[in-house]
Amino acid sequence: MKKIIISIISIVSIIMMISCGGMKKSSGYELALITDVGTIDDRSFNQGSWEGLTKYAEENGISHKYYQPAQKTTDAYVDAIDLAVSAGAKLIVTPGFLFEPAVYKSQDIHTNVSFVLLDGIPQDGNYTNSKIEKNVYSALYAEEQAGFLAGYAIVKEGYTNLGVMGGIAVPPVIRFGYGFIQGAEYAAEEIGLEVGTIKINYTYVGNFNATPENQTLATSWYQSGVQVIFAPAGGAGNSAMSAAEQNNGWVIGVDIDQSSESPTVITSAMKMLGESVYNAIDNFYNNRFPGGQSVILDAKVNGIGLPMKTSKFKVFTQSDYDAIYKKLVDDQVKVLTDKEVNGINQLPMNIVKVNFIQ
Repeated sequence: MKKIIISIISIVSIIMMISCGGMKKSSGYELALITDVGTIDDRSFNQGSWEGLTKYAEENGISHKYYQPAQKTTDAYVDAIDLAVSAGAKLIVTPGFLFEPAVYKSQDIHTNVSFVLLDGIPQDGNYTNSKIEKNVYSALYAEEQAGFLAGYAIVKEGYTNLGVMGGIAVPPVIRFGYGFIQGAEYAAEEIGLEVGTIKINYTYVGNFNATPENQTLATSWYQSGVQVIFAPAGGAGNSAMSAAEQNNGWVIGVDIDQSSESPTVITSAMKMLGESVYNAIDNFYNNRFPGGQSVILDAKVNGIGLPMKTSKFKVFTQSDYDAIYKKLVDDQVKVLTDKEVNGINQLPMNIVKVNFIQ
C-alpha cells in the first residue's frame, strides 16, 4: 500500500512538473511586435504588421504580444525590445525606419533573437555606419511602384487636377510621390491627352501629424480645383481626409487599405505589410529565415498594390489593374526612384505639369 501511495505521488509530481513546464512556456511570448509609440489600430504600419503577426500566431498556436514604448526615442525602443526578449520573444517585428538605430544596437545584444525590420536598414543613428547581422531581416518596399499604380489609376479614372501632400521628405515619401507622378504621366500618354492636361500640386508639409494647418492647406487645394490628394503623410493624411469631407474631394491613402478611415478615400497605395510579416515569420519557423539581408519587396513578389475590392473606382477596372500590374512584374514599365533622378524636374514628364510648392 505504501509503495502504491509513493508511486501515485511520483506520478502526480511528474504530471505537475510537465504541467508547470507547459505553463511556463505558455506564459512567455514567442512573437513580439514593438509599436512606434502608436497603437496597433493606427490604420498604418503598426496595424498592418500586427495583423500579419497575429494571423500567423493564431493559425499556428504561437504566443504573441505587442509592446508600446513609453517615448519615441531609440532608448525607449531598445528598452521595449529588451522587455520583449525577457518575456521570451524569439522573433521581434519592428515596423518602420524609426527602429533602425534600435535594431542596430539590439542585433548584437540579443544574438539568439531574430528581428524583422520593416522599411529600414539597421544604422547607427547618424547614417555613418550600417550593418545587418544574420539575425536581422530588413524588408523595404518599392514605394515608387505603389505610387505609380495610384497615379495611373486615378488618371485612368478621369481625374486631371491632382495633389501630392507628402509628410517629411524622407526617401519612402519621396518615392511614393515620384512614382505617383510617373503613373499619372504614363496613363496620360496611354490615353492620348494633350500637354498640360494633368496638373499636380506637390509639397511636403514637414510633419506626419493631423493638424489644423495641414487641413487648411488641403482645403485651399480643394477649393482651388484639386480633385484628388495623394497623401503619403502619416497622420497628416487624416487632415486631407477631413478637408476632403468638407469640400467634396477625394484622398488616396498609403501603406495599408485606408478605406475605413473616411468615405473620401478612393483607393490606397499599399505596402503589403501583413503579408510580408506573415511570410517572414513562416520562413523563421521553417528554418528559411532570410537573416543578414535587405530585400526590396516589389510587384514581382506582390509587395505593393491597390485594394481593388474596396476602391471606389467607377471607370478603372480590375482588368485594367491586372494589366498594368503585369507590366510592372514583367519589367515593361520602369519606375524611377529618388536615387535615379535629382528632383521632380528630372522626372520624364511630357503631359503632366507639376507645381512644386515649397
